[in-house]
Amino acid sequence: MTIRIYGNRELKTLPGLETRPTPARVRQALFNVWQGSISSCRWLDLCSGSGAMGAEALCREAKTVVGIERSNAACDIIEQNWKKVARESQQFQLLRGDIITRLDDLKGQQFDRIYFDPPYAGGLYQPVLAAIDRYRLLAPLGEIAVEHSPDAKISTLPVGLPNLTACRHKTYGNTSISFYQL
Repeated sequence: MTIRIYGNRELKTLPGLETRPTPARVRQALFNVWQGSISSCRWLDLCSGSGAMGAEALCREAKTVVGIERSNAACDIIEQNWKKVARESQQFQLLRGDIITRLDDLKGQQFDRIYFDPPYAGGLYQPVLAAIDRYRLLAPLGEIAVEHSPDAKISTLPVGLPNLTACRHKTYGNTSISFYQL
């Protein structure tokens, strides 16, 4: 199976819905919201799936893309996709394994844009956002976009995050995105 991203580039995806790629309409909307802030940014792609969001960031000239994905089959596809679109001046790194463990490995790094698209019913929202907050992975002027079901109201998503504040919420059909800043 394939999907198309910015510049009509074709990416591979896993068959079935195991990785649930972010719909094209939602990808385009997110990059419109973040328009002008992707070039030269440091991008963190959490629960990377097919790697489409990181690939879009690379196509839009992100300086660095780091992804975390637990599925080995998905990681193989992500690496192929990112190699296909990355320029020599760009860096990318894919970390395989448990997201909480791998976030710990990123201590000391900061990212300008973080995209987090977990399995909706996976129970990852609170622990992952708490880890991002605790490890101070978000750069001072950065922003996090959290994909979730429209049924999960922004106020019911993560609580008790001393340094993160919900700043806006967008819904695109069956997909919602909540944004957080420091």
